[in-house]
Parts: sequence; C-alpha cells; structure tokens
Amino acid sequence: MLGTLNVTENWRIVDTGLRAPAQNIALNRALLEARRAKEIPGTLRFQRFAPCALLGNRQSAAQEFDLDYCHANRITIQRRITGGSAIYCDENQVGWELYLHEGDVGTTEMRAISRRICHAAATAISALGIDARYRARGDIVVDGRRICSAAGAFDGDALLFQGMVHIDLDVEKMLHVMHLCPEQYSDKTIAHARERVVGLKELLGPKIDALRVKENIAEAFGSEFDVEFSEGELTLSEHARYEAALREIDTPDWVNLIARPAAAVPVLEAQREIAGALLQARVALDTTSFVVRQVMFHADVRIVPRSAVPDLEAGLLDVPLDQLEARVHAFFRDHRVEMPPLAPADFIEVVRQAVGAASVIKIK
Repeated sequence: MLGTLNVTENWRIVDTGLRAPAQNIALNRALLEARRAKEIPGTLRFQRFAPCALLGNRQSAAQEFDLDYCHANRITIQRRITGGSAIYCDENQVGWELYLHEGDVGTTEMRAISRRICHAAATAISALGIDARYRARGDIVVDGRRICSAAGAFDGDALLFQGMVHIDLDVEKMLHVMHLCPEQYSDKTIAHARERVVGLKELLGPKIDALRVKENIAEAFGSEFDVEFSEGELTLSEHARYEAALREIDTPDWVNLIARPAAAVPVLEAQREIAGALLQARVALDTTSFVVRQVMFHADVRIVPRSAVPDLEAGLLDVPLDQLEARVHAFFRDHRVEMPPLAPADFIEVVRQAVGAASVIKIK
C-alpha cells in the first residue's frame, strides 16, 4: 500500500530593493490585486524606502507629522494601503511583506493574523541573538522597545501583511518628523524616545546586515506556513497593475485623501507629583471623537520591568477617553509592575490633568 505523499507548497520571494515611497505603495496594490486574481502564488516581498513619513490608510498628515520639517528636509509623505500607526522610515530599515489568501491564514480576524505572523517574525529576529517578542497592535519589541511594526489589509480574500524592521535608527530625525513630540528637543527627550524604539545595530553591533535579517525572516515564514520559497521576478501582469496604481498614488490627492486639521488633535501635557516622585504625560487627544490617539509617560522613579511603561502606552493607542481608566487598571491587573510610590490611579489622573480636569471632558 502506497503511503501518502506530502508535497510542500512553493511560494515566491521577490526583492524590489530601494525605491521611492510612491513606488513601494503602488507595488503593494499591484501585488495584492494580482494575488486576489490568483495571478501569482503566495509571495514574500522585501523592500526599502527612501526617507519618508508613512501614514496609515485612515490618517491625516497634518495630525501625524511636522509638515514644515518634512518639507524642509525632503522627507516624502506618503499614504499606505494598510492601517497601523504613522512611522518614519528610510534606507536603514528592511520592509517585509506577505501576499496571501484567507485560506493561508484560516481567518479574516486581523488581530489573530497579526499575532501569528508577528510571532514568526519575532522568532526570526530572536535568531540574531536577542529576545524579540510580539506585542499587541503589530509591534515586535525587545525589552519593551519597538524594533519592528506591522499591519495588514484585505482585498477580498487576498491579504497583504507587512512589517518594517529597524536595522539602524535615526531617533532625532524620527522625533522631528512626528507630531506628538515637543518643538524643543533635549537630551532628555531623545533619551525618552530611545526607551521606546531601537535598531538592531544598537543591540548587536555594526556587523549586523540586512541580508541576514531577510534570510531569517524567509526561514521563519517558511516554517510557519510549511512552504518553500523560490526567488522570482515581478510578472508582466504585476508591472501593468503597478503602472496603473502609481498614476493614482504618486499624487497629492492620494496623500491628502484624508485631511484633517492638526488643531483637532492637540498635544496636551501635564505632570503630577506623588510622594516626591514626578509623573509626566503627553497626550495626543482627538477632540472630535474624544479618543486618545497616543500617550507618552515619563516617571523619575525606577519601574520594574523597564518595558512596563512602553507596553502600557502601546495598550492605550486609539483608546476612547471614557475607556481609559478601565484599560489602565486592566493593564496593571495583568502585569506585575513594581513602581513605588506610583499607583495605577496616578497614570489615570495625570492624563485627566492633561486633557483638562476642570473642563467638560471627563474620564469615566
């Protein structure tokens, strides 16, 4: 009696190299459309970006970036077709993307997809010699410091899921680009930012290179999906789709598809003293929907583990203001954190002060 023959599926790897932001986004659309039409197999694509500020597909440039700084420093602003947070990236980062079908991941629930794919990507990064872990909302972190961010989107039953690994990171430039950061930059501001993001070269030294990162990622995804990868090229169909997409995406109309005033998302600050300790908060509040878009805390006390504050901040992205108190308490209930003399209520109260305790805005 003949045994069952196990046939491993073959997927494709393409590396499109360093490109302008509009070209990379147009390729996103082209490959996703081609995968939906079943013109191409499952595909892993690697890419790199010229310096740019990338919006999520539902974000407004004025609310996320310092537009004057971007213009003065020739940092291109572009809009992704995936969601997720706004990011700064340049040629010192490696982008990876998977083009799949719903059947490859077994669900359309993006949180479950993110968890699965980012766990595999974290395994690839850990194999370099560090302890990388998945954190909710598409982050991969090392001791609470983000080293990769990821997001995805469906087009019918076709899935694009993409991430960006920091090889080397210009933290000062990133601070200038982002709207949340203060106008005056100090050593303290930069130090706070370095507590939240990190590049591989800082952790592993200058010898780490993009090629090894790509090899590890391909191996990890091959193992996760039980496939073998073969190097390939873009097809004629993909090139045609790319040219059509580029005509739409390489335009101000695409970048400004969603345009909201920066004043609608003010950055509010407050500080609170507790038994000699100082807790500070910077809060980006959407005043039209009363959603906390982002919050950054700083405390001048020792907090164990060090990752607790960045992890809390990640858990408060895009949280409705009236749910913030419950979210903070849930975080500290689920995480063992030592931070005397601070208590969970102090984090809630400093946000309350920032948004205006005397105003009509209330945190319930």
